[in-house]
Amino acid sequence: MTFILPNRERLQRLGATLGIDVDDAYAAQVLAALQPLVAEYRRVDLLPTEALPVKYPRAGAWRPEPAENRWGGWAVRTDIRGAASGKLAGRRLAIKDNVMVAGVPMANGSSLLEGHVPEGDATIVTRILDAGGHIVGKSACEYFSFSGGSATSHTGRVESPRNPGHTPGGSSSGSAALLLVGDVDLAIGTDQAGSIRIPASFSGIVGHKPTYGLVPYTGVMGLDYTFDHVGPMARSVANVALLLEVIAGDDGIDGRQRNVRVEPYTEALGRGLDGLRIGVLTQGFGLPESHPGTDAAVRGAIGQLRAAGVPVGEVSIPWHLNGFAIWSALANEGTYHTLYGARGAGHLNHGAYPLSLMSALGDLEARANEMPDTLKIGMLLGRYLHEQYQGHFYAKAQNQRRRLRAEYDAVLARCDLLLMPTTPFPTQKIPAVDAPVDEVIQ
Repeated sequence: MTFILPNRERLQRLGATLGIDVDDAYAAQVLAALQPLVAEYRRVDLLPTEALPVKYPRAGAWRPEPAENRWGGWAVRTDIRGAASGKLAGRRLAIKDNVMVAGVPMANGSSLLEGHVPEGDATIVTRILDAGGHIVGKSACEYFSFSGGSATSHTGRVESPRNPGHTPGGSSSGSAALLLVGDVDLAIGTDQAGSIRIPASFSGIVGHKPTYGLVPYTGVMGLDYTFDHVGPMARSVANVALLLEVIAGDDGIDGRQRNVRVEPYTEALGRGLDGLRIGVLTQGFGLPESHPGTDAAVRGAIGQLRAAGVPVGEVSIPWHLNGFAIWSALANEGTYHTLYGARGAGHLNHGAYPLSLMSALGDLEARANEMPDTLKIGMLLGRYLHEQYQGHFYAKAQNQRRRLRAEYDAVLARCDLLLMPTTPFPTQKIPAVDAPVDEVIQ
């Protein structure tokens, strides 16, 4: 992509958008000042791209036949084998379709990225293959992973095999469905607002949203650099611990990672509950949206813990009830900047920038009407917040998250874990294709 300077008219238009007066004389001075940089930008273009590495061969991917995709969980199928031995030897894995696997299409549930093929492997993909894992496909996910349901993916809706007609939970919807029917042993999900935890709750599997930065996000398309998480999903706690053990740790690339400490997670299995102190979060129950059956089921589990002799006590975190407000201010404007400002790659971040992804989203504005209502409404709000309030709410929410985190940390100083419903209500029916916007958003 050869760099050339703008002409005078273009420079004047740019100045108008920035509030800078650029008359003909000043335009000539600006262009003269910038001329020495032309050679430097062209040098950057001639240097190697430094794409993420690819260690193991693969023979591409194929679309599954409807008969082998009854629940809509697959985006594409693959047959990528890693090392001959390792912790994941003999295990079949699905990789969520916002994770880069070289030579395999990655659409992140969207029509806008249809045909996009990454040139490198995400760090976690390399680690899975190094551990002997067998990647058998990419799991379907919601459009740009911006929904907790399962009705927005460009590949079609994903149904719960456990409760047909209902959502398995999103946005890692395909990973949950594939685990439920036994098509895979392990799966990767990502989580910015519950996209691992909602499918785990609605589908009755196990999902883990790791501590921020514990698992490198390198080579994964996100929503906002400050709350992107990638983590393991499986049918058992043991398998989640095993996969976390493989994928966790600093990769020297992802700027989200700082002072990362990993543990031999599988060694914690079977230790029992002796010595654990459990805090039941008062604000996790009795919410306006809480289903009484969900609250009752979790309260019943608390009774079983007490009967087993585990110390369980009520704790209060008042700012827990501010969590959604803080998240909302971050998510809508943050995702707007990621998609429209940085073309899906993040901005001002330390890490690996996927040039092919940025190029694939180059005509986003011309095709934005292809996005589902969930995303369009969020992006309209994000643009408005940016334009009208100059980032005020995003910045204030980033400051407020420190207070929210401090309140959790204060309680966790005297409790080992907090207990509450993962989602406050059961899985819901998938809206019809022609459902009104308010029903889809609800």
